[in-house]
Amino acid sequence: MERTAILVRFKKILKPYVQNPEALKSFSEDSKLTEDLEINSAHLVDVFLDAEDEFDIELDNDSLEKIQNTGDAVDIIQQKTEAAG
Repeated sequence: MERTAILVRFKKILKPYVQNPEALKSFSEDSKLTEDLEINSAHLVDVFLDAEDEFDIELDNDSLEKIQNTGDAVDIIQQKTEAAG
């Protein structure tokens, strides 16, 4: 799956959980999930459960621990979708 397509779909997943709507206007791969988008840790779990459903993948704890920003998430999702494909 193309990186841009993953980023667009991931942004849709994030939208309901973002506490700082202004941050979505400058959304990029460098956007930090907890700092820039102000998604709290409890909601991060929901974000990644939604991502698993959306992309039909499983995200293991090791992968999740590496995610700091949206670009990291896209990297992991892309790796998992390619491995499953």
